[in-house]
Amino acid sequence: MTPADLADLLRTTAAKVLVERGLDSSVLPEQVTVERPRNPEHGDYATNVAMQVAKRAGTNPRELAGWLAEALAATDGIDAADVAGPGFLNIRLAAAAQGAILAQILAAADTYGTGATLTGTKINLEFVSANPTGPVHLGGTRWAAAGDALGRILAAQGAEVTREYYFNDNGAQIDRFAKSLVAAALGEPTPADGYAGEYIREISASILAAHPDALSLPAEQRHELFRREGVEQMFAQIKQDLHDFGTDFDVYFNESSLFTSGAVEQAVEQLKNSGNLYEKDGAWWIASTEFGDDKDRVVLKSDGNAAYIAGDIAYFQNKRSRGFDLAIYMLGADHHGYIGRLKAAAAAFGDDPDTVEVLIGQMVNLVRDGKAVKMSKRAGTVVTLNDLVEAIGVDAARYVLVRSSVNSSIDIDLDLWTKASSENPVYYVQYAHARTCRIIDNAKAFGFDAVAPDFALLNSDREGDLIRTLGDFPRVVATAADTREPHRIARYLEELAGVYHPFQSDDDMRVLPKGDDVVTPLNSARLELVRATRQVLANGLGLLGVSAPERM
Repeated sequence: MTPADLADLLRTTAAKVLVERGLDSSVLPEQVTVERPRNPEHGDYATNVAMQVAKRAGTNPRELAGWLAEALAATDGIDAADVAGPGFLNIRLAAAAQGAILAQILAAADTYGTGATLTGTKINLEFVSANPTGPVHLGGTRWAAAGDALGRILAAQGAEVTREYYFNDNGAQIDRFAKSLVAAALGEPTPADGYAGEYIREISASILAAHPDALSLPAEQRHELFRREGVEQMFAQIKQDLHDFGTDFDVYFNESSLFTSGAVEQAVEQLKNSGNLYEKDGAWWIASTEFGDDKDRVVLKSDGNAAYIAGDIAYFQNKRSRGFDLAIYMLGADHHGYIGRLKAAAAAFGDDPDTVEVLIGQMVNLVRDGKAVKMSKRAGTVVTLNDLVEAIGVDAARYVLVRSSVNSSIDIDLDLWTKASSENPVYYVQYAHARTCRIIDNAKAFGFDAVAPDFALLNSDREGDLIRTLGDFPRVVATAADTREPHRIARYLEELAGVYHPFQSDDDMRVLPKGDDVVTPLNSARLELVRATRQVLANGLGLLGVSAPERM
């Protein structure tokens, strides 16, 4: 019996009890909450449903909990049900009923943990979107890991997810990039507001190699050549670095296309016609305070040029025109102002502001030998994706960047994340998977296939705790999708590894027969428990884009 099955049983039983007592059953929630108690001695699962609904139903919580306990105790699959405190209900499952969780996991295989809460929802997930003026820095790398994991998690709940990279190829930063390349080609110092680093010299040299006469061109043509070729080379490198990191996109959207296609002008005209754009001091402003923003924003400057927000507004409208029900933006720590302005833009177009979600990621810092690592070997001024991968590897990099809420800053201890020990969280989880694989491989020599497992024999505390932890996985995935918090998966995997490692190390929990002993139904049941654990570990690591090694 899975937690979801138990929740359904509780609701059905509560409805029946209330009706039999002449009380109102309509007060019951659609979904009864079932949780695992912190203290295993209190039971396998607990619910506060009696406390939630008793007063509205016309009784008191302890009395309702007592009626529920009596009814549940007489139900197949329930070993015991007891009332605690002001009306909590603690429940113990029969061992055979717990075994049903294993059967479900093994039958579902790599689909175990998926759900349907977002089926039919089209989501545009925009993340990374680093400017094509340099390698992806640590902040963008965090989004590469967290955004990709979130996309996998949302898809696991049935959403149709489009991963999108907003290619910022329009604006002053591109001109500064081109000027920096030209300066490097001429052997001149980097402009005061330009970009420095070995990568600038590499790209500049590459352009000169392909266009030997580039420096003899008129200044304007030279600038355009270095701009075009430089952006193309830089973005090709960004895409390759992200691909090597395990992050790919379905759509690369060019910011410049919003201006060349007339999308910006169309969006501005639509807002003018709706009365949500007004003229003041020669400029055109969006009345975003009318829709919850902290101030109105300039959309068209007094010189007639579009402000940066004009592209953002047109871009949102473009996403909606492509049929997306929800647009999720994953932005850096300096983009808090975008939350109000993007939601206001949606409302100004007549959309529900909740069609926009903005997630803000905090800073990432590297630490080695107790000291901050501040400089990149190649980029010069920032630490990059490749610097992190070179230091700790792709798996560890993805895992550490997903492991914490994006709302919190991260200090990555490079010494810790390269250790092959239980102190290193990703090693701890991956090693649990490798240990399950080793047992399953070793079992091939024993003839397990001839002995049917009896899950009712899995009645020890260690076995029960492991089974119930496995049963939590679908709920954790659903919650991670609902809250947009991939770190919940990582923390769950560490909890699961923390339950599995002691199980395998306990001599009383032997899976394989000793010496010349024959395989018993208990051995066979435990092997299936190991198989289920391997499956859930692999599924969880897959959602994070981290490998599940069979040997370590």
